Amino acid sequence: MKKNLLASYIAGILDDKHGESYRRIFQLFVPEFVIAFLIYFLPLWIDAYFIGCLKSTATYGALGMTTNLIHFIMKIAEGISIGTVILSGFYNGKQDFKNVGSSLRDAFWISVVTGASIALFLYAGAAWIYSWYVPADMVAIGVPFLRLRAIGVFFMFVSYAFIGFLRGIKNTKVPMQIYIAGVFTFLLADYLLIFGHYGCPKLGLAGSAIASLLQHVVMMSYAMFYVLYNPAYRIYGIELIKGVTKYDQLMRLLQLSWPVVLDKATLAAAYIWLGMMLKDLGQYTTATFCVIKDMERLAFLPAIACAQVITFLVSNDYGQKNWQGIKSNLKKVAFLASSLVFLMLVVLILNAEQVVGLFDHRGEFTPLAAAVFPVISILIFFDLVQLLLAGALRGASNVRMVMMVRLIICSGFFVPVSYLFSRLPSDNIAVKFVLIYGSYYVGNALMSLIYIQRLRSEDWKKKAAL
Repeated sequence: MKKNLLASYIAGILDDKHGESYRRIFQLFVPEFVIAFLIYFLPLWIDAYFIGCLKSTATYGALGMTTNLIHFIMKIAEGISIGTVILSGFYNGKQDFKNVGSSLRDAFWISVVTGASIALFLYAGAAWIYSWYVPADMVAIGVPFLRLRAIGVFFMFVSYAFIGFLRGIKNTKVPMQIYIAGVFTFLLADYLLIFGHYGCPKLGLAGSAIASLLQHVVMMSYAMFYVLYNPAYRIYGIELIKGVTKYDQLMRLLQLSWPVVLDKATLAAAYIWLGMMLKDLGQYTTATFCVIKDMERLAFLPAIACAQVITFLVSNDYGQKNWQGIKSNLKKVAFLASSLVFLMLVVLILNAEQVVGLFDHRGEFTPLAAAVFPVISILIFFDLVQLLLAGALRGASNVRMVMMVRLIICSGFFVPVSYLFSRLPSDNIAVKFVLIYGSYYVGNALMSLIYIQRLRSEDWKKKAAL
């Protein structure tokens, strides 16, 4: 007889017989947290701070809205990378080393083609994209910035293919080192090129875009060199050219990747939709949306790291059919993530005005952002739960189920509800902001309920995409 949900959760976090120990989970968590810190926080916040020093709300808003779009593109790259994590982790668990190497080869070529296509679209269609995406006074600022950022997209895709391979074979330290090298490059170039220090040209927002391009070139070079020239990885027989047209293995990776791409891109696209729903409220509301999203991202770092950990833990246990270990690991990881996110949210809520003031030197949108952030913070936990559960289901190859749930909830609930809230005849901008933004998190709560039901049944063990 199954325990009720709370009793099952408590039993799982206290289970010392199944799954990994908390010490081992924390060892896996730390490098992933550092990676999440380097990807989703440090460069973005420092970059936003530098742009905020230019004292232009329109420029800050253009940066934030462009970051949302690049985040959407990044999720496509991550989807391919996670497909590589799942496939290489599955074969690595079975000690089928030849197919581990083949998964990297296929991921590389998929990433090259996809990255080049998206980069070309962004560059050519920048003006069209911004004509419907941002407030009118931000279009002229954002178009040249997006075109420069588009070039770096190609290099980002290629580097993510190699990082996915490394994570799949449980190497989390080298990806961390790759991100450190990339972030160091970005921050140095960002500082020099935005402000024109030490003889460099003063490029403002364009300097941020060039710094991002340099970052991804460094990451790609580091990742490729390490994997291709590491003697320890010769057992995988990595050959990027030979056998590239082997249809069955290429299709296997695509079958795993495209649902992950679609479901990750769906949630990332939700932020683009949110920006569109809020843009009619003016540039100050758009800037509020950008800073709230960044504060949320900081608090959410432990959850992002834990989602990566649970995906590759489950993928390896799934190959060994260690069902009890999978469930125990999921509950332990969820406990760790929720505890850390709660602590970070408390700190941010108590210092909301000071944090927002880092980016708003004129105090134009600080009052609104400080007022709505505590309410949004409560709802963030719905996103935490769905993120971890989705990561576990992906690791168990239930990628299509995750994709379908996200598509249905986002298109059938979030989009129409947020649109209706955006059309409410209300003069209270704070209330309208919370209703529109909060509808996204209510949708995440609905996703979580469906994922929980899936994991409490036996169906997740039966449906695999391998």
